[in-house]
Amino acid sequence: MANHKSALKRIRSNEAKRLRNRYQHKTARTAIRKLRSLTDAVEASALLKTVSSMVDKLARKNVIHKNKAANLKSSLSKHVKTLAA
Repeated sequence: MANHKSALKRIRSNEAKRLRNRYQHKTARTAIRKLRSLTDAVEASALLKTVSSMVDKLARKNVIHKNKAANLKSSLSKHVKTLAA
């Protein structure tokens, strides 16, 4: 167990951040699945904006790696382009 006040606070804040990261990561994954299942090009392009924003935010906060974020955004935009064609 922690011996210092600051260490106790760090434990509390780490847990809060872990839960927040987990929630945001799960929400983004669900949105990605939804985007991949869409067949309407207009709806998919609208959702792509929000999903790419979510992915960027996760990469900025180091929840996911920046290269993984780039790969995800690339593959999703390819998917949306195939719907438009």
